[in-house]
This record gives sequence, C-alpha cells and structure tokens, in this order.
Amino acid sequence: MYPYPKGNFFIPAPHGQIEIIYRPANHESERAALVLHPHPLHGGTMHNKVVFRTARALNTSGYETLRFNFRGVGHSTGTFDEGAGEAEDARLALDYLLSKQPQAREVIVAGFSFGSAVGLRVGCGDNRVTKLIAIGAPVRMYDRSFLLSCTKPKLFIHGAQDEIAPLAPIEDLINSLPPENNCRLIKIEGAGHFFDDQLDELMQVVADFAST
Repeated sequence: MYPYPKGNFFIPAPHGQIEIIYRPANHESERAALVLHPHPLHGGTMHNKVVFRTARALNTSGYETLRFNFRGVGHSTGTFDEGAGEAEDARLALDYLLSKQPQAREVIVAGFSFGSAVGLRVGCGDNRVTKLIAIGAPVRMYDRSFLLSCTKPKLFIHGAQDEIAPLAPIEDLINSLPPENNCRLIKIEGAGHFFDDQLDELMQVVADFAST
C-alpha cells in the first residue's frame, strides 16, 4: 500500500492499483466492514453520499471500514468489467481489510445499488464474512440464484419510493426465500433511490443492524 497526496491509498491489483480509504475504529475492535459503491458507468464512486454515510455509520459503530473505487473509477486503474472484475476488486479489498484486522470476529460487506449486487455475491461466497447489507438493491438486473444457499444474516434497505430499483421485486425476492436464508427488509418511507432526505435514518438502520 502506498499513499496518494490527497490522503487516499492504493493497494496492488492485477490491473494495476485500487484506490481505497481505510478508517480504523476509535478503539480496539474485532469488527471490520467493506462498503461498495454504485455503478461505475453511471457516476458511482466511493465518495457517493450513501456509501460515505454507510461507512461512517459502521465506523462509529466500532467497525474498521474500507471503501474503494472499482477499476476504472477515480485513481483506480483498469476498465469496467460487467461485475466480474469488480467482484475481484472487492475480494482484493476485503483481503487487505482483513490483513489489517486479522482478529475480526464480525465482518460486514455492504453495498449500494450495483455495489449491493457485487457485495452479496462476494460476501455470500466468503466464509470470513458474517453479515451482509444491500442498499437499493437492483435485484431484477443481476443473478440472485446464489442467495438460495446463503444463510448469513442479510439486511436489505430500500426506499419505498425508489425510482431506479423499484420496491416490488425486492419484496417478491425476500418473500420467495425460506426463513433460514435470514433476509430482512427495511423500507424507508419517502425515500427514493438516493435517500436524499433520509440519510440520517439510513445511517441509524445500518448502525442498528451492525450492533446486533
């Protein structure tokens, strides 16, 4: 890892480097969280307000946090890879996070929009991850069959008025899964996809789940 003058850092990747922001907890912690941003081709970055607020809620809840730019975003090298390469980036970032926090007993992967699709797949497939958070998950757009075998606690947070990823498909998905899949949906009334006036409520929901 080496610093960038603005205070961000890079970790090596097969395509070059991944730009990250790592925040330790304010006290000794056994918790770590990775937060993934929305679609790279639609302006998604690790500085997105939902991503930033989610990371802050987790950090103030005692989690070491890491957010990063997918390949081709910001100062991360590479080009968009339809989710497959982005999942590879997430695994590299998770490896780095847990190298900083090898004693972590609670490990959350959280994602917003496109990042939730990547995060669910990566988190369900990694035995080190204990919980998952999917915010504004566009479940109609991505494969979700792997969720059938994923029993880790999963929190779906969705704006009741989401104009990009409508609420009904996520309700249908969760209703179709058996109880042992440990899925919970929290709807935030009045919120659209970007939770413009409900960011404080979003943070509280994230913090409550992280603390249980």
